Amino acid sequence: MSEWTSLETRVGRLEDRLAIQELGVLYGFIMDERDEEGIRQIFCDDATLRSEDGVFAANGIEEIVTTYLGRFAALGPTNHFSHGHVVRFDESDPDKATGLLAGHAEVDRNGVAMQVALRYKDAYRRVDGRWRFADRKMGYMYYMPFSELATDLGDRNSVRAYGDHRPSDWPEVLYSDQGNAFLKDYR
Repeated sequence: MSEWTSLETRVGRLEDRLAIQELGVLYGFIMDERDEEGIRQIFCDDATLRSEDGVFAANGIEEIVTTYLGRFAALGPTNHFSHGHVVRFDESDPDKATGLLAGHAEVDRNGVAMQVALRYKDAYRRVDGRWRFADRKMGYMYYMPFSELATDLGDRNSVRAYGDHRPSDWPEVLYSDQGNAFLKDYR
């Protein structure tokens, strides 16, 4: 956006940024409260939900809702925290944006208290005047019982959500063939 962009356009962008950042926070509340109707309101009808490890692979709102309902069945109470949220707007379409969101969650998974370090790579689309997720891809640095955090945080196989030890998704510069190339679009 150039310095010559109108004040109205600049204020609109600020409002859009705030709405998208609030969407990221609202997601956590909707997950913690198991709000099925809320899921339907924050994702586009044709959205995709994915995870770096391939466990999440849902296309369209019905698959997304089914995926989350299945996840809720394995979880007791959860507490999601949103941290930093970077948003970039599509210069060719005012109704599209992308974002990176960092977060944590405290979860009870199958009776085990666990902590999760999360990153979300998102695509957003404005539908009927409201920003929604068009694509959400999550990755984990760790998903571990609290009892193992102090000793195993640096373990490459720090994703323990599924009863085994799976590799973490990030830092991508250490674990991915593409390294941290995804950051170029956000710098």
